[in-house]
Amino acid sequence: MARIDAFLKLVVEQKASDLHFVAGNVPILRVNGELLPVKYRKISSPDCMSFINEIIPHHLKELFESENDVDFGYQLNDVARFRVNLYRHREGVGATFRMIPMDIPSVEEIHLPQVILKFADIPKGLVLITGPTGSGKSTTLATIIEEINRKYRRHILTIEDPIEFMYRRDNSLISQREVHVHTQSFHAALRAATRGSADVILVGEMRDTETISLALTAAETGSLVFGTLHTQSCAQAITRIVDVFTAERQPQVRNMLSASLRGVVSQLLLKRADARGRVPVLEIVFGSPALAHMIREGKTHQIHSYIETSEGETTLNISRDNSLYQLMMQDLITPEQAYQLARDKNKFMHFLD
Repeated sequence: MARIDAFLKLVVEQKASDLHFVAGNVPILRVNGELLPVKYRKISSPDCMSFINEIIPHHLKELFESENDVDFGYQLNDVARFRVNLYRHREGVGATFRMIPMDIPSVEEIHLPQVILKFADIPKGLVLITGPTGSGKSTTLATIIEEINRKYRRHILTIEDPIEFMYRRDNSLISQREVHVHTQSFHAALRAATRGSADVILVGEMRDTETISLALTAAETGSLVFGTLHTQSCAQAITRIVDVFTAERQPQVRNMLSASLRGVVSQLLLKRADARGRVPVLEIVFGSPALAHMIREGKTHQIHSYIETSEGETTLNISRDNSLYQLMMQDLITPEQAYQLARDKNKFMHFLD
């Protein structure tokens, strides 16, 4: 048993999301978004590296020496998987362990709206899942992929850095590829995916122009592509996709995106009012002729108001304010939390004490 396992078991027992194992500090758990120190001595940089050397894949040691940071997966028996980010900092070496449950949760368990599963029924196109680091994007994606796996006979290909959720084959054929293990890069794996007859492609992170360009092409040519971005809203996600390209290419990209985009989910996590975990606040927009027109004409600033005016009518859209309202009415978050994050604060003022 690796020595780090004792700390990782504590992560599971305390229902923490992360373990921070950083030279110059005691180990720290992140529980419901808050940092809680573990009763243990401060870790030196050699100590930290000694712990990590017991679990880091051999082929990544050289990469870490040259790049100074690396990601990999680690499984604690049959209890949980962890995404490990190893990096150097001013006082030496640090590592963050993000816990990934062994079982993929249902939408009910993580308080996602049922409408999120509608993305599993889309035959082709691009779906973006966006939000800050630690906002639950991977979990949301996993619930959608698992729904496809349960309902359809498709070839699902995931490209991840590292592999997070482990899928068990149901009706679909699932291939999971890890960057630096099974492929050199996201764009290399995406290029190969077009030859591998993948019906569904999950791109763990759309980091660069080439990856985004290949994802758009795959979505245009018949695959259902899911990708993640680190943006704060649906409108920002669309803007980010366009802005990574040069000015000369942007009109073409807007046309491609307007034709292939099937939806965007923007989310963040809030601490529950009863302090028993966290719940997602969502903004969801599904593809439509109106959304396509705004993208094509470069009017993404209109998307927020479009979501608010169209939700509950002929679309499945959900605005952030409505998501906050629903969580508040279920007593999952407080009126103060809802007011703080609301775009239209007037809707929530009368709920405050």
